[in-house]
Amino acid sequence: MAIFGLSTSNPAFTNHFWDRPSRKMGRMSIRGILIKSLFCLALTSITAGYTWKLFFEGANIKWYTNGGIIVSLICSVLISFKPQWAKWLVIIYALSKGFLLGGISAYVHKSFPGFPFQAVGMTLITFFVMLLLYSARIIKVTKQFKSVVISAAVTIFTIYIITWILRFFDIEVSFIRGTSWFAIGFNVIAAIVASLSLLLDFDYIERYRGRAPKEREWIATWGLLVTLIWLYVEILRLMRKLATRF
Repeated sequence: MAIFGLSTSNPAFTNHFWDRPSRKMGRMSIRGILIKSLFCLALTSITAGYTWKLFFEGANIKWYTNGGIIVSLICSVLISFKPQWAKWLVIIYALSKGFLLGGISAYVHKSFPGFPFQAVGMTLITFFVMLLLYSARIIKVTKQFKSVVISAAVTIFTIYIITWILRFFDIEVSFIRGTSWFAIGFNVIAAIVASLSLLLDFDYIERYRGRAPKEREWIATWGLLVTLIWLYVEILRLMRKLATRF
């Protein structure tokens, strides 16, 4: 079962992209995806560091963070409909996400020093733990498993988009963004779903490596970026909420 034609929690990994023929030589490889992912994460770190610097210099970074959200959303939509543009759009996506992450991280670091760095560490640990669980087949990625994770991910993203839009009208959704037990519980569930989404990504990459065209590595890279950035943000938010409440 799939939602909106998705077979994983990331729109990057749909049959829409992989079933299209290509005349170019080469096939998707783990090495290619790894190199591109590290490159894009480096770009994200650069713009994140720049936004971080502006924040602590006293600059207003609201437009940087909101701009990062808007540009990354536009890139995601364009990649969905124009996968042949992925090489450049994924780079723009990575840069724009850096502005968003830099703003969020700097804001949290100001009140809770060191939290962003701890969140990065926890994200990396979670990534390797999920990779180990997948490699050892401790958690099997079945069709039912995919259906549950996809449904949860789509619901969470929809809620976040709605709350983000409402903020432009000065409407704050406290039961999501606050520090109540409900808000913390929602954050915990979102972090768990983000972690499980990595398993779906690993599964799809494994099934299509050596089969999908080489240029589709950019699509796979985009998918991993979506999940890793989402996981980092959820961990950072959860840490902030718990520290504020307790």
